[in-house]
Amino acid sequence: MSEWDPQQYLKFKAERTQPAFDLASRIDIGAARALDIGCGPGNSTQVVANFFPYTEITGVDLSAAMVETARKEHPHLKFMQYDVSGPLEGLGGDYGLVFSNACLQWVPDHHTLLPRLMGLLCSGGLLAVQVPVNFKEPIHQIIEKTVELPQWREKILYHRSFYTLRPEEYFDLLAEISADFTMWETTYMHRLPSHQAIMDWYSSTGLRPYLDAAVDEEARKGFYEEVFRQVKEAYPVQKNGEIIFRFPRLFFTARAR
Repeated sequence: MSEWDPQQYLKFKAERTQPAFDLASRIDIGAARALDIGCGPGNSTQVVANFFPYTEITGVDLSAAMVETARKEHPHLKFMQYDVSGPLEGLGGDYGLVFSNACLQWVPDHHTLLPRLMGLLCSGGLLAVQVPVNFKEPIHQIIEKTVELPQWREKILYHRSFYTLRPEEYFDLLAEISADFTMWETTYMHRLPSHQAIMDWYSSTGLRPYLDAAVDEEARKGFYEEVFRQVKEAYPVQKNGEIIFRFPRLFFTARAR
């Protein structure tokens, strides 16, 4: 995949930041040190800093462009580029809080990942995670079904692997590795001004790797237009001209033993 585009991502900063705020508001511990995994352009790290102003916070992200933007936008906070799918020793340890907002869905093998993240915590520390669970939403279904059609199969050379577990699987896993845990789900009903806004939103996240994997510019444009055509059919326009963009998200917090 090509490098993430921070500016495209930040077009919907308020909507993307709200889940981070909602997750942070459920954290009931003080922490001397905190880690924000998948910090993106730093908006989630700033949320954590606002809730815990006396905590030393480090934001980490795989994307160099995201980390560069985070440093420019939030120069008072600490950021570093890091791949959490590999060994975590470079992140240190003894954190009171490990926070992750809309990142871990891109990281494989949660059955081993979550225990490793819990291992970064001090005794009594908290792992706080939010992941999208929008598999049944129209935009998601449109992309997945379209890329499997014969006319696109050899033009879009990408088939996404989904690493997010079912809630029941997270429940069993968290019960094994934590002293206590809490889970909940929220469906956000975002108000978007147009169908184009849905495409702009997804072009920076779920649609991005498909567009990046197109064999040429013609295929890229054609796939985009085909998805766009179906999006306009799937999402009705409200009386005031806006679109309801549903986005379910799963949250959990888990306390280290």
